Amino acid sequence: MSKNKKIILSGNRPTGKLHLGNYTGALENWVALQKEYKCYFMVADWHVLTTDHEHTDEIRRYTREMFLDWIGAGLDPEISTLFIQSQIKEHAELFLLLSMLITKPRLERNPTLKEQVRDLQLDQNVSYGHLGYPVLQAADILMYRADLVPVGEDQMPHVEITREIARKFNQVFGTVFPIPDGKLTQFARFPGLDGNRMSKSLGNTIEISDGHEEIKKKVMTAFTDPARKRRSDPGHPEICLIYTYWQKFGADRTKEIHSACTGAKIGCVECKQQVAAAIAKFFEPLRDKRRALEDTPGAVDEIIDEGNRRARERAQETMKMVREKMKLG
Repeated sequence: MSKNKKIILSGNRPTGKLHLGNYTGALENWVALQKEYKCYFMVADWHVLTTDHEHTDEIRRYTREMFLDWIGAGLDPEISTLFIQSQIKEHAELFLLLSMLITKPRLERNPTLKEQVRDLQLDQNVSYGHLGYPVLQAADILMYRADLVPVGEDQMPHVEITREIARKFNQVFGTVFPIPDGKLTQFARFPGLDGNRMSKSLGNTIEISDGHEEIKKKVMTAFTDPARKRRSDPGHPEICLIYTYWQKFGADRTKEIHSACTGAKIGCVECKQQVAAAIAKFFEPLRDKRRALEDTPGAVDEIIDEGNRRARERAQETMKMVREKMKLG
């Protein structure tokens, strides 16, 4: 790989099998980015602890599911480094050191934290780790001396905190870190079956590894055009959730579907059945690749071990530079 390629770091919390929102919001973008950049993709298992430290029993299984979905969707472990955050202990050391470079009031001004406190009704129960998790994210990013961080709009404040910390370190101790930029993704918020953002916590997801029958079963529960009461009523695709699915997973048929819907030539049930088939067909290669990997003994473990090794090598290089600049050790 060319040494001139810019570096990207991104990651996901391990919460189980990935869904359509994960695919359109991050994974699809990552697959494209790895052709142009040197990429590090991280299973952010320590980040789970910031809001759900009581439930760690599923993290290992969820991590494996995430690797299967990643590779099935096209992440190539030969050219991208896929690794587990907690297996690179240098992240904890850098997190500790960087936490000395930011104030508590600055972290409390983080708008994403305020939203989480409100949504999770935490009030006075925000943990030290939750307050400081943008610093852990900064450590994740700066550890690999990343130039770019693919994020949705809601994560841009965290990238700004990372930039502030990197500048502060470079000014105080000497230059080690590039100042990373956020790279906004195009489909940051994909709608779930109820019209809200697709999220496991809302129970409105379609998993990218679901088969045709499971997808069909789920899609049949989806909200459609509320103004269309009867089969003979003209539809309004621009306000229909199902048409959004067509636009993403059956783009070659959107003109036909739009005409049929507005002309009352297709009913909502038939439209749902057809878009379910389109989604299933779109992800069929992913499911086949995922199944082949899952059925090969030791294959996933080898990929994880190699990714961890490569990530650890880069992390050790970075920490050597950090300790020398800080005159530690």
